[in-house]
Amino acid sequence: MPHQVYIGIGSNLGNKRENYLEALERIAKLPKTRIIKESSVYESQPHGDSKEWYINGVIEIETEMKPELLLTKLKNIERAMGRKKVRKKWGARIIDLDILLYDSLIMNKKNLKIPHPEMHQRKFVLIPLIELGPQVIHPVLGTSISEILVGVKDDKRVSLARL
Repeated sequence: MPHQVYIGIGSNLGNKRENYLEALERIAKLPKTRIIKESSVYESQPHGDSKEWYINGVIEIETEMKPELLLTKLKNIERAMGRKKVRKKWGARIIDLDILLYDSLIMNKKNLKIPHPEMHQRKFVLIPLIELGPQVIHPVLGTSISEILVGVKDDKRVSLARL
């Protein structure tokens, strides 16, 4: 039975738009996985020391992969696209693929936390996610994505972008 998964996509190095589109193509080619919906794409002000603005969006997929295998596949895509391991939390990156939600699963492993532990604090995740599932309930907080966005205290700018 397929699982409903939301994936956050971000890029702020190189040709960000091409990186974003390439990531979509690669995700679409994953076995037993299909992209159901894509959010609009947004430009977002960087967090931390990074100077380059990000291109961000969220996709909803159906997959038969378990969370750990999906994470491995997403990390393989990041490496194949040239992402280097970054020690800085908010460092610049060619591509960043995060599992935001996986059904209503709660997982707290060292290398994989679901829901993504910071998604509820970031407008650049919540705004595109709300396009796809405003009624989706955050499994830890027990509130909808719409309700979370109303109360978020992130002051970074997020605006629609064109691809």
